[in-house]
Amino acid sequence: MQLLIFIVLYPQLWIISLLPRPIFYFLSDMFFVKLYYFIGYRKKVVYENLKLCFPKATDAWIKQTRKAFYRHLCDLFMEMILTMNLSKSGVKRRYQLQNLEDLQNILKDKSVLLVCSHYANWEWNVSINNYIEEAGYAVYQKIGNPYFDRWIKRLRNRWNTTPITQAETIKTVIENEKNGLRAVYGMVADQSPPMSKAKDWAPFMNIEVPVYTGAETLARKLDLAVVFLKVSKVKRGVFHARFIPITSGGKQTQVGEITRSFLDLAEQQIREQPAHYLWTHKRWKHRGKKLNKE
Repeated sequence: MQLLIFIVLYPQLWIISLLPRPIFYFLSDMFFVKLYYFIGYRKKVVYENLKLCFPKATDAWIKQTRKAFYRHLCDLFMEMILTMNLSKSGVKRRYQLQNLEDLQNILKDKSVLLVCSHYANWEWNVSINNYIEEAGYAVYQKIGNPYFDRWIKRLRNRWNTTPITQAETIKTVIENEKNGLRAVYGMVADQSPPMSKAKDWAPFMNIEVPVYTGAETLARKLDLAVVFLKVSKVKRGVFHARFIPITSGGKQTQVGEITRSFLDLAEQQIREQPAHYLWTHKRWKHRGKKLNKE
């Protein structure tokens, strides 16, 4: 069944990726109308998340931001399809780095753990490896359908990125360091851990929530430099990315320092352009449970 689903969907996605841009984004607009007005996918979740994170905002602002988010979400989904036939030169026009030299200077001394959140077009973050000589890795979670999983890996390989699972990350870093190879390891670090794995709590959007500490643990154990990737959506299909150093070496930081710096930067990014965060994610579902757990 999984193979059949892939066989049916893949040709359709391929055709969509080749459409002229006006028609391509017209389809995104039609997708938005269906998703927002008819399907109503997680509209209540988005509303509650926005209300929780912006308690002083008016109801009109909440609803306006929610609608803008769904338009962005549909564009994001379509741009993932666009990746199928987007060349390196094409993605460079659409995803532009503002201070590449800062990343390159850090890479002269240490490998970099590049952390980001589910913001703007995080799928295109892997295109950064088109600009650097060092190896690039993207830490990801496998997709349930193995055929789509292999497809996603092929897409990322086109942009000089090697997808690795969380379980493979430490081994990959150790092997590269042992061989004297500098590399960039990209990781989306704002997920909500299950309560059984909630080892640390921190404020995010002024709400105390459980946080993953995998990025910090990796950086402190292997002494990686940590850099936050701040992405801004300039206009439809065009993004600017900036590298913000968190530390030049994980071993010189205190416990919790990297995680909290990341959360602060992610929160700042969200507040600048709230509609471009992944509000359908139930990021704050475990708020208020810390005392119960203890």
